Amino acid sequence: MKTVSRAIFTTLVSSVALAAALPASAQSIPNAPTGPVETQYYANGSYATTTTRSAAACDSKGNQCDVFYPSNIASLNIRLPLVVWANGTGSTPDNYTNWLKHLASWGFIVVATRDQQTGYGNTVLDSLAYMRAEEANPSSPFYHRVDFAHVGAAGHSQGASGAANAMFHSNGVITTTVTFELPNQNWCNPADNCLLTPTLTGGSGSIFYVSGTADSLIAPDTQSGGTQLNSQTAYYNATPGTMLKAKGLLKGANHNDITGTPGCGALGFLKACANGVYGYMGFPTAWLAWQLKGDAVAGAAFKNGTGEFFTANAWTGRISNIP
Repeated sequence: MKTVSRAIFTTLVSSVALAAALPASAQSIPNAPTGPVETQYYANGSYATTTTRSAAACDSKGNQCDVFYPSNIASLNIRLPLVVWANGTGSTPDNYTNWLKHLASWGFIVVATRDQQTGYGNTVLDSLAYMRAEEANPSSPFYHRVDFAHVGAAGHSQGASGAANAMFHSNGVITTTVTFELPNQNWCNPADNCLLTPTLTGGSGSIFYVSGTADSLIAPDTQSGGTQLNSQTAYYNATPGTMLKAKGLLKGANHNDITGTPGCGALGFLKACANGVYGYMGFPTAWLAWQLKGDAVAGAAFKNGTGEFFTANAWTGRISNIP
């Protein structure tokens, strides 16, 4: 599997930037939250987090998996919702550590294969199978701790296709997806390394399309040529109305801002980071909290035209079919 431009398509180098501390005032950062739901989920949740790596391969390509989860999982005596993560081209979970830990702090278990070519979604589904085996293993920290009735997917760039493809090929196990900078089909070689129209229109679940206004090359909001799904709007419009769906763009964010640590850091220019991960924390986390944890207040934020999402200062290009 290959893509047209590996160098442009995702992170150019692994993040080695120094982690930036959050400023005292959220208003002093790029894409700061402005409403109560976004502000709530922009902040880290109440759980300290732990990250582990599988001792052996967890997918069919021989890659290991990283798992992010609440540190006190053994004492919770509850099952936690699961999010499967898909990396962008040439990337590993190391490029997304800030966002993946953020999810874990909100009481999600997050599993991420270290596969660097996730577009088909097969290794994403392998990571789901790995967690099933862990959940059944009495010696695993995840023994009887994973809620397989509430499983979501998320991914970046090529991994946005991988997350969506995993949902549509999961036989209903994965019920929601958040796509970050889903690439237009002009970039895909072979074509099915992207999310394709027949897969999309024949699917079920819910989907939140997230991109940035400075990502007009790989994930533009409006059609960039041809009749394929070459924009976020085209993907949104092609998504069946029977699925809950929303779309929005972060102002000024480019293709790789989700790799922020949380800002762009000393070497941010090497990985084409503009604003950092800040804006991705609030509403994407709220979407997953709504869909996988039943937070109705978070869900109301996406109500078409009147929800908090539609008045948030950091967002534009917003639309949804949430009643």
